[in-house]
Amino acid sequence: MGRFKALGALALLSVVAVAAICWGFGYNWPDNVHVDYGLPLVWGVHTLNTIAGPVDRWSVNITALTLDLVVWLGLILCASALLELTGRRG
Repeated sequence: MGRFKALGALALLSVVAVAAICWGFGYNWPDNVHVDYGLPLVWGVHTLNTIAGPVDRWSVNITALTLDLVVWLGLILCASALLELTGRRG
């Protein structure tokens, strides 16, 4: 595999990792409108509306954010090592 293909694959995986951590999934329940951030673990919840009325409340779980970063950065490192090993054989 060429060096440019490997760099392209790592760049694509990096973009996917950033998007997975920053992308919000909105939930419009009748008594709780909120946006969840993080994939595979939800590390942040932005509550927009409750049964009592509009709010602007953030709940952040630092442990889940750390584990999300470990998962995605570990995936990038594994992909980098795999691309390096397959590049040496060919």
